[in-house]
Amino acid sequence: MTTWEYATIPLLTHATKQILDQWGADGWELVQVVPGPTGSDNLVAYLKRPRQA
Repeated sequence: MTTWEYATIPLLTHATKQILDQWGADGWELVQVVPGPTGSDNLVAYLKRPRQA
């Protein structure tokens, strides 16, 4: 059975693609993007990747 590790990262709207590309290159898969907790234009990305055995 696959086990997962998770990460949450803030996304800067002017650099979203670069941020996600870098995390993707490190093996992370984007699960969801939601508004930040302050209700502003900030976004938070949730990512996952298989846990190393």
